[in-house]
Amino acid sequence: MSECPETERFAALLRALKSRSGLSYEALAKKSGLAGSTLHRYCRGTSVPQDYGSVHRLATVCGATPEELRTLHRLWALADAARTTAAGAEEAEAEAVAVSGQGTGQEAEEEETEQEAEAEREGETVPDNAGEPDPDPEPAPTLRPDPRSRRHRLRTSVVTAAIVAALSVSAWALYGARTPSGSGGADGRGSGDDRPLFSANCPPVIAMGEHDECVREVQRLLHAKGADIGVDGSFGPQTLRRVTAFQVLAGIQPNGVVEEPTKKALYASRVRMSVWSQEKVRQRVREVFPEAPDKAVAIADCQSFLDPLHILPNTNGTRNWGLFQISDARLRELGGTPRQALDPEWNIQAARRLWSEDRDFGDWPHCARAAEATPAASLTATPTPR
Repeated sequence: MSECPETERFAALLRALKSRSGLSYEALAKKSGLAGSTLHRYCRGTSVPQDYGSVHRLATVCGATPEELRTLHRLWALADAARTTAAGAEEAEAEAVAVSGQGTGQEAEEEETEQEAEAEREGETVPDNAGEPDPDPEPAPTLRPDPRSRRHRLRTSVVTAAIVAALSVSAWALYGARTPSGSGGADGRGSGDDRPLFSANCPPVIAMGEHDECVREVQRLLHAKGADIGVDGSFGPQTLRRVTAFQVLAGIQPNGVVEEPTKKALYASRVRMSVWSQEKVRQRVREVFPEAPDKAVAIADCQSFLDPLHILPNTNGTRNWGLFQISDARLRELGGTPRQALDPEWNIQAARRLWSEDRDFGDWPHCARAAEATPAASLTATPTPR
């Protein structure tokens, strides 16, 4: 069991989903395309997956509800952040200890050089027998730095830096929240502005994890543009995907948070987010993959729930795009852009190009194994998305 509370909460929900499904680790491994030993480590809390995609597949196989998927994504993000922070702290401590040891020797050398320079300025000379042992040497005390004290100073420095950073962020947020609504300016917060996202009630940045009327307004605006999204005031994974998709379609930097440029575009842009139906997606995938129509549909279903605007962020900053979840790396190889990847026809044709390289579905190993383990009769069924 993990000593990290964030990781343990994440693992506890995975265990609950597994227990409710009634499936063994072996059965889950076949259905999700993950190794049984890997699933065991996730459920025990001894390991946190580096990308959310594997977690999503596992939870879907276990029959997780949309609310459970949102909660699981939030817990995974917290566990992953805690793991990254812990790893960084250990690395920083080791580096600080090494630097501290090196610095001690360097400081001693600089001090010795300074003493020699001072002696020359005062007309002193270094005796010829400086290198010979003193016939009656006086024992010099040996001072060794206490490693525990050094470690304590390091921890104190890290904690102090974290507190200062937190206070700075809090001060920035407080300043933004207290900016008078009648101050005017380019951000649209002037008096009489009928755009709620620019009111003093909404923060400058609206991001995942928030639950309020500002999020509800974002969702309402996205829904008005044709996006398939619930208007519940909760900024979860689905809202993150839809915000990112809107930014791509509107030509805004796709960072997944609602800042001033995105707020303006939500009110002014004529972008439409309506997409192909799942039935149309199935039909087109079958037409493009006549050699393996059932398997191609099953893989697209596994990757994106047949959602053309499905976007999955990874912890290393990369993303997977569209129906077949084309990765950033593959997108560059294909000469495409995120905007093209969100077009269902382009995405399906890109998947066909990748399949044609070796005439297999090697670019989607987990979903390919899951499709092979799924009876053909069930390939036309689509799981409840999100």
